[in-house]
Amino acid sequence: MRTALGATGLAVLAALAGCSSSPPLFLPDGRPTTLVQCPEGSDSCAQQARANCSGQFEVVRQSSDNGTLSLIYACPVRAQ
Repeated sequence: MRTALGATGLAVLAALAGCSSSPPLFLPDGRPTTLVQCPEGSDSCAQQARANCSGQFEVVRQSSDNGTLSLIYACPVRAQ
């Protein structure tokens, strides 16, 4: 069982390692955006956005080129 969990953890880590990100740009309302790039067809960009935003996120722009998915997203405004 431990080996199966270790292999799953390594697979997730490898998938996230394939992603990259860049410094934030800002939306008109002041929220920072994040650009992540992942292999097209994988869910790792959305997973990374959900993890960073604690669940929900807003897609600002999404495109694909040569097998790479580029996702620009922003986290929702948090109530204070």
